[in-house]
Amino acid sequence: MRKILAATALAGSIALTGLAVAPAAQAATAQSTATSISSWGKYYSGNHKAFTYGRTWKQHGKVYTHWYGKEFTPKKGYVWFKYYSGGSWHKFVQGWDGSYQATWSKFGIQKLYTYTCWGGPTTYCGPTHRIY
Repeated sequence: MRKILAATALAGSIALTGLAVAPAAQAATAQSTATSISSWGKYYSGNHKAFTYGRTWKQHGKVYTHWYGKEFTPKKGYVWFKYYSGGSWHKFVQGWDGSYQATWSKFGIQKLYTYTCWGGPTTYCGPTHRIY
């Protein structure tokens, strides 16, 4: 009886170990080929009249950002992206009226920040958030 219990316990532990190792091996191979997508937002302007949100991911050395902007007034909303690439900082702004969405990408981005403004490119700006 003891031999049967010992054999059963040994077989169970081998099966359990095999099951535990298999998902880890699958995750390691899947992670190396897939990209990780990071969602961000809602990030509001200083007066909460505009906001942005989106997703950022890296694929084949290029960082992509797909973002959405919303504002419900006669004035425009603005999203700023500030990124570190090639040893220096760069910025660009995109304005929109109503609802808007866009995707942009760039090679070599090491850090990426965003913030949202309303009424003008530099007015009523909200806090800066790191998104990559």
